[in-house]
Amino acid sequence: MKANFTADDTKVKRLGNTTIKSPLDISYGISLNEQILFHPYPGMSDDIPPVSFELSQPEEYIYFDPTKVTAGIVTCGGLCPGLNNVIRAIVLGLYHGYKVRSIFGIKYGLQGFIPEYGHPLIELTPEVVADIHEQGGTMLGSSRGSQSIEAIVDALERQNMRILFIIGGDGTLNAAAKIANEVLKRDLKISVVAVPKTIDNDISCVSRSFGFETAVDTSTQAIQCAHTEAQSYPKGIGLVKLMGRYSGFIAATAAAAQRDVNFVLIPEVDFDMDGPNGFLEVLRARLERRSHAVIVVAEGAGQKYFNSDTVETDESGNVRLKDIGVYLQHRIKEYFSKKGIEINLKYIDPSYIIRSVPANTNDGLFSATLGQNAVHAAMAGKTGLVVSIWHGVYCQLPIELAISEKKKLHPNSRLWMNVLESTGQPRFENK
Repeated sequence: MKANFTADDTKVKRLGNTTIKSPLDISYGISLNEQILFHPYPGMSDDIPPVSFELSQPEEYIYFDPTKVTAGIVTCGGLCPGLNNVIRAIVLGLYHGYKVRSIFGIKYGLQGFIPEYGHPLIELTPEVVADIHEQGGTMLGSSRGSQSIEAIVDALERQNMRILFIIGGDGTLNAAAKIANEVLKRDLKISVVAVPKTIDNDISCVSRSFGFETAVDTSTQAIQCAHTEAQSYPKGIGLVKLMGRYSGFIAATAAAAQRDVNFVLIPEVDFDMDGPNGFLEVLRARLERRSHAVIVVAEGAGQKYFNSDTVETDESGNVRLKDIGVYLQHRIKEYFSKKGIEINLKYIDPSYIIRSVPANTNDGLFSATLGQNAVHAAMAGKTGLVVSIWHGVYCQLPIELAISEKKKLHPNSRLWMNVLESTGQPRFENK
């Protein structure tokens, strides 16, 4: 991640002064001016001033009157382990901690704000969310595609919602930033707090996104199966495609954890298919030497091998990636067939299983903590922010900072070095 922002860019907006004594029965040991996380990150040059993020924690005085405020929760985009944990934590934090009694869920993402869709609101209480953390997906449903920002803010005004929790990935965070700006433009007292969601772990200024650890857990199971298949047949190949549109964090972390993988292909590291140092020839040498191989590829890897003139986008404006898994499956079979070498290739794509499973224990705790921190920020009247974790410390920062760029796996990082050391793979380049 580049150091292309300053300390001023990390300041979180507030709707006004906090004058209401918080109902939370806790000890406030940190004053407001100490609630920052000292942040230079590795690789920052000496001529760039250190950057600080505000710590995430409750405040002694809050902005909203808990007896009168109405809060809404919406989930958007693709499914991810931990969504229900975040929803549940927000509801329990508002209800039990701050004694807020008017909490609603917006159905099917941003569509739920638009009258034409006819999606009803769901009243959320501790009883309603009691067991949702044991289920995958989101109890509120989701959707993709942009909706009118003006219409969304109109809906917030009609429902007298003064707090909006919005849970989603990059496209959702962009929408959240626009909603927060439209609210401020209208001079409304509405807090917009985002909880960043992406299995790919590619959000800027967020060390780890919820659902990532569960995704790695489930990915390692797929790798184990691929390894078993590969070892069970002569010239056996297990090919696993994992999520990762622009970053290879899942593929690299799962491979480094499992250590049964021989080749890892990610978007951040280019590779050649053909030639003496290309992937296919190195794979052939591996099979000659060990008679089996396990390959893990991130979905965004190798996109240069497809026709760039046929770019398609989904409802949210994301580029529809070409299927690198199917491409590799075809090229590998074709290559060995031409050489008269019989192989046994098994292709595994666990993507929809990975995103739909319930969160594991660590992700459940992490998701719940993010939800609680979102509640504290909203009740204090903060707006236009995401709750985050950086260097192991829970913090918060403006949404614009989180969407300023994609976080990517650096080829010189410790994680990628671990991958190279465990796989022994070379650079697949003919230079």
